[in-house]
Amino acid sequence: MPYREKIAWLSLIAMAVTFGPYFVVVGTAEPMGMLPYLRLFGIAALAQMLILGFGHLYFRWMSPEEARLPMDERDRAIMFRSITNAYYVLIVGMILVGCVMPFNSSGWSIINAAIFMIVAAEVVHYGLVVVCYRRHT
Repeated sequence: MPYREKIAWLSLIAMAVTFGPYFVVVGTAEPMGMLPYLRLFGIAALAQMLILGFGHLYFRWMSPEEARLPMDERDRAIMFRSITNAYYVLIVGMILVGCVMPFNSSGWSIINAAIFMIVAAEVVHYGLVVVCYRRHT
């Protein structure tokens, strides 16, 4: 498995482990004040950062020569394709959050929708990286 595919898998798993439970709790909990939401988001972000940090260190330790390889044409094409598609998801989400939601929502519902769209764009980005490496395109 190529190094960049491993990093994409690591990022997908980290998002699923951290922001999956965050959105379940936020979506099913009664409306709370600002501090519980902020604390919960802080815990999720810190946990994701730790998972990604230790994962990167582990992958670099296991295959240091592969981690230092520069991107070739295939890697650049995969990154371009995945980032382009993730950008479209992010823009549509931000238009919904910034232009539509203020008319019928407020506060943490808008913030959580924005966070959700950012996470969704990242899932699209890393998911497409994995798919492209798996299909050898």
